[in-house]
Amino acid sequence: MKIIKTVYVLIPLNIFLALKWAPPVRGLGDLSRILFFHVPWAWVSLLAFLIAALYSLIYLFDKKNKFYSLEKKSYNSAFLGIIFTILTIVSGSCWAKLSWGSFWNWDPRETSIVVLLLIYIAYFSLLSSMPDSEKKHKIGAIYLILAIIIAPFFMFVIPRIYPSLHPDPIINSKKEIFLDNKIKITLAISIVSFTFLYFYLLELINKKKN
Repeated sequence: MKIIKTVYVLIPLNIFLALKWAPPVRGLGDLSRILFFHVPWAWVSLLAFLIAALYSLIYLFDKKNKFYSLEKKSYNSAFLGIIFTILTIVSGSCWAKLSWGSFWNWDPRETSIVVLLLIYIAYFSLLSSMPDSEKKHKIGAIYLILAIIIAPFFMFVIPRIYPSLHPDPIINSKKEIFLDNKIKITLAISIVSFTFLYFYLLELINKKKN
């Protein structure tokens, strides 16, 4: 818990580095600073869904009912995953508006992340329509496991099958990423910062629910 609480230092540090220390990406200008939030949020959303699935897997194979609380924790992790997915979509839409002139362009990455969001919203809709029971918890756990199997297809496969508007100034024709060292350091700190924030929030929600 003490290590996770370093978010109180990491998040302000991340904001300072992202807005003041890191130089803008060539060809994108200050618009590129969205990168330091958009990318970590996308990563954390996937992490949250992955952990929700892992909790669900352990819960399903727990024959002695030692890890019953993991069902609630998987629910909470999926909830945080939805929040970070929405942040990813919003930041991506802001990027699209400033870069391409429209908040929505039906880009494969935009569309696939929204479909993924709907899949997890359906999970909460499904559970809310069922009475509280062991059967409900098991169905929810199975759903989260199936969802994480599908998730990489929407996040990684589809965007690479179809042409994308995603920032060419960052990824060149050789599919290599050229970034200033300060940008790489800031992006790494951003990813670590928001990863710690996720675990901190998850612990707070788990304690509150208990």
